[in-house]
Amino acid sequence: MKKNKTHLTREQRYQIEALLVAKKSQKEIALILGKDPSVVSRELKRNSHTRGYSAPMAQMYVDERKKRFKQKRKFTDPIRRKIIRELTGEQWSPQQIVGKARKEGEPMVSHERIYQFIRDDKTNGGVLYKNLRHRLKHRKRAVGDNKVIIPDKVSIEQRPEIINQKQRFGDWEIDTIVGKENKGAILTVTERKTGFLLMKKL
Repeated sequence: MKKNKTHLTREQRYQIEALLVAKKSQKEIALILGKDPSVVSRELKRNSHTRGYSAPMAQMYVDERKKRFKQKRKFTDPIRRKIIRELTGEQWSPQQIVGKARKEGEPMVSHERIYQFIRDDKTNGGVLYKNLRHRLKHRKRAVGDNKVIIPDKVSIEQRPEIINQKQRFGDWEIDTIVGKENKGAILTVTERKTGFLLMKKL
């Protein structure tokens, strides 16, 4: 069975603590939990304290990071610089910027606010919008375009409202980042409610 889950529950953190006391290795713990070893390794690195790993403390760290992220974020200079850097250097979309920040527990404004920032920059003569694949415009299909037609495809405008409201877990959004001169690409998969981001180099 493929171990593709990266999140840990409160109960699993208590299991980790007990297994560490039992002198189990990280690889053994991952096998028992049904997780990838990297998940256990990251948990121990991020949520241990000076005296070792404690499940209650680890859960507290996780809850505090979630609480900080949910709080309203001001558009600070560090956030502005981070957005500009990832727009111009990484060619990431606003959704991907937010997803990465959420995954790392860093402060970030919403992707809607980032789009507004880009629009304001364009209005004032800036060129940040040029780093977006659609450049804030709806692209028209060229005559003779050999775009593949997907049978029974459902338009994004027709998707259920619950997906747009991001109220449930399990709705995924797939996108691609293409490098300059079409050299190299990265596939991104984002869970819409949590912003959890998966990336794979193509």
